[in-house]
Parts: sequence; C-alpha cells; structure tokens
Amino acid sequence: MDLSVVVPTLNGRDALAASLDALAAHAPAAEVVVANGPSVDGTSGMARTHDAVDVLLELSERNLNAARNAGIAAATGDAVAFVGQDTCVRRAWLDAVRDALADGADAVTGPVHRNVEGGVTTEAEERCEVAGREVVFFDGGNVAFSRDALDALDGFDEYLQTGAARDAAHRLAGMGCEVAWQPDACVLREEADDIAHRLPEDSEDSAWGLKYRSLAYRLVKNYGMGARIAARVVRHALGDALSVGGDVARGDAKLSEWAAAGRAVVPNIWRGSQDGMSARVADRSDRRNPNGVSSRMDRAMARYDK
Repeated sequence: MDLSVVVPTLNGRDALAASLDALAAHAPAAEVVVANGPSVDGTSGMARTHDAVDVLLELSERNLNAARNAGIAAATGDAVAFVGQDTCVRRAWLDAVRDALADGADAVTGPVHRNVEGGVTTEAEERCEVAGREVVFFDGGNVAFSRDALDALDGFDEYLQTGAARDAAHRLAGMGCEVAWQPDACVLREEADDIAHRLPEDSEDSAWGLKYRSLAYRLVKNYGMGARIAARVVRHALGDALSVGGDVARGDAKLSEWAAAGRAVVPNIWRGSQDGMSARVADRSDRRNPNGVSSRMDRAMARYDK
C-alpha cells in the first residue's frame, strides 16, 4: 500500500515542524503533501526545506477544507491520510492504518491524545445512530481513507468552515462504507490552537453561529428536513443553552455572552438548514457533496515538488 499524508496548515510553523518530524520518524516512506494557506510566519520556507515534505502547495484561501481537497488532488497514494498541523503520529500509527485498510476498511481512525496539566487525556470511539444510520465519527486530524472511498466522497465539503470531518462521517455511512476504529492509530495533539478552529480575521461569524450553521447544514444535507433531524438540532441547542446558563450562574460567563450566543444560534440554524437543502438538491447522489474536489479545479496555487 502506497500511503500519502496530507497536512493542511496555516500560520503554524513550529507545530507543523513537530508534526513533520513525527512523520519522518514513524512513516518515512509515506508521500507527505503540505497544503499551506496564506501563512505569514515562515511556514513556507520551513516546509520547503523539511526532509519529510514531498509536495508543498501554496493556497490563496484561508479554508481548511480547500487545503484538504487540494492535498487530495495532489496526492498519488492508493491510500490518503490526514493529520493536523498540530498532531504528531505515534510509533504504531502506520501499522494500524495499513492493517485496517488491508482488512477491507474504507477508512480508519483512532484516538487523539492531548497533553494536559498532570498528564495526557484521550478520546474514545464515538459512534451514534442518526435516522437509522450508524455513523462512526473521526477527527479530521487523524483519519486515513482508501483512495476508492475518498474518490467516492469527492473529498470534503468546502461550504463548511467547521464540522467537515463529521459531515464526511455521515456521508461514508450513507454510502455503506466501513470506518474502522484502531486504538493503535493514535496521534498526540500538542496544541489546542488548531487550524480548524480559526476564523478569518474579518469574519463576522461567531463560534456559536458557525457551530449551528454547520450542524443544521450537514444534517439537512444528509438526511433531509424531518422531525427527527429538527429534534436533534433542538436537543443540541438546549444542551448548550443549559451548559452556558450554568456557567453564568457560577460566574464563569457573562449574561451578555449567553444572550449573544442565543441570538447567533437561531438565524444560523435557519441559514444552515436552507443551505443544506440546496446542497441536497444540488447533489442527489449518496456522496452529498456539491462542494468537493471535482467542483474546485480553478483553485489558484503554486506547487513545489522535491
């Protein structure tokens, strides 16, 4: 199996260097494609000289999923993995990925360890049933796909600024693909500041607004407008409202912050639902991705090969 590893990055030079060092140590034969957004911190120069990097793509867009999709288009492996700029693969990661894909899985994921004060925390397997469909979720900074499965997905949905990995999990489930959970396919996330959580500096969107627009969009796009989907969105919103309300009661948050979050949620649920239905109509196939790799062949970028 020839493995390509795509690493999207944006202004993360030091964290990226550690991620590339880990790939050089634990997956030395893998093709490494770095998809760099418009970084201004010297990321480009570091990536061009790092021994692990085979291809550097320079992108004009500040969009995580545009970077992922550009990496997919450039990767040549018959399996493609994604790691974050702030995640370091561990010693057993490569064997775990290869074994799962060789056994017939369409995608494979594993835990993400995080350094915390006093030790390390980790994520457990997350799966749930949505509208009769069993979905296995994965972190976009630790997942690998067979080329056939990734081509069937047409990559990630570039409409989404957050939640695109969860959207891909829904779409894999809809196509009947198997996502394997491998405890040994683990990575260490060194920093909390991940590219997926960064907003453009001129963005008028709040984190709450983006969260609920993304949630409504991916659920409506994948399952349609229905009572069960509406109830699922409402349960999420009520749970967050109670959680933030508790923070206000304890003095950990301001009442104005709670009110602002509430004002952001409702219009973004509506907007996400409308956009999700439009996307569902635009792509009626099982892949449900009108904003994928094949729709963005006009992406402006420079490419550097070693």
